[in-house]
Amino acid sequence: MLYLSEILLKHQALDNFDALIDVVKMEMQQTNERFFRFDVKPPFSDTPNNWETHLENIFYLKQV
Repeated sequence: MLYLSEILLKHQALDNFDALIDVVKMEMQQTNERFFRFDVKPPFSDTPNNWETHLENIFYLKQV
């Protein structure tokens, strides 16, 4: 299982939500995980209200 908190810890230099999306895409290409857990909210001022949907779409579109 891939955890959002682990991605954020691994990439502490991130400073906005768009950069997080790029890193999530990269992390998902490098793993064969079938599940992605949103265990924390991204701490960026530009994090949209529907951030889970954004990240979920990236993950599940990769699965198709």
